[in-house]
Formats: sequence, C-alpha cells, structure tokens
Amino acid sequence: MTEPMPEPTPEPEPTPAVPGAADAFAPFRPRRGRFVALAIVWGALIIFGVIAVLLPTVSGHAIWGVVDRLMFFSFGVVIALLAWRFASLSAVPSREGLVVRNLVITRRLEWAQIVSVQFGGGAPWVSLDLDDLDTVAVMAIQKADGAFGEQEASRLAALIQALGEPADPEIGGAP
Repeated sequence: MTEPMPEPTPEPEPTPAVPGAADAFAPFRPRRGRFVALAIVWGALIIFGVIAVLLPTVSGHAIWGVVDRLMFFSFGVVIALLAWRFASLSAVPSREGLVVRNLVITRRLEWAQIVSVQFGGGAPWVSLDLDDLDTVAVMAIQKADGAFGEQEASRLAALIQALGEPADPEIGGAP
C-alpha cells in the first residue's frame, strides 16, 4: 500500500512594489512604433535582396557585378539595422532602478534620481526630470500608442512614487 503524498504547501507570492500590479516590473516597449520598425526591417531585407538578385544583365554579361549586388543588398541591411534599433527601444524597471534604452544611448537610473514624469504638451514620448536638473527621454512610452501609452506613463509614475525616495524638505520638497 502506498502512503498518501502530503499536500504541497503553497509558496507565498512576492508582493509587487506597486499595490495591485502584478506585472509592475514588465518592460516598457512601444507598440505602434515597434510594429512599423519591424515591418521596415523585413521589408528592407526582402526588397533589397530581391532587387540585388534581379539587377539587369545584358546577353549573359552582368552590368551589375557581384560586388555591386552585395553593396546594394548591404544598403538594405543598413536600413534594417537602423530600424531594428528603433524596434528595440525599451525601459526596463527593477527594484533598483530603470534602464532606458533609446536610439543612441542606454542609461541606467536609480529610482531616487527621478523627480517626475512628464507626458504632455507636444512631446512624442515620456520625459523624466532628474534630481541633477537633467531630463531623460523615454522613447519606449510614446503618444502614438494612445491610451496604452498613457497607461504605461501612469505605471511608470506609480513605480517612481513607490520606489523613489521622498524629496528632501531643505531642497524645496514638502515640509
């Protein structure tokens, strides 16, 4: 006779930094811009590849040599790489801070460095005001995404409020 197996004890679920948000630390990524950029990546590779293969020849002699065809396809690869960089925009939150990956620069910020989030006016993406009076664009949260972009900006603001340090009263914070 086999002994009954004891029931497994459930492990306690980790509490998220922001109450009621189980996926508070999910990466921020644009939706519409990412879709368009990935379409450009594949389109450039396919179109430039097909054209490079189909470049004209005259009576069996290539007007466009192998090097010409490779250079033409390489131009498509360069376009694809630039679009891929745009598709890889992200902002990855953790308990320690936020890693912002924009087109040219990737920057690591601690929560305490971030003073406020701005997502208004004519700016196409979120801007973070830092305690050293610098501003960092977060291209991963875009107005082009409409309500989703606004929701992501609110989630980022909630993370900053939950994980950032309170303002120092001597520097203009609340008493």
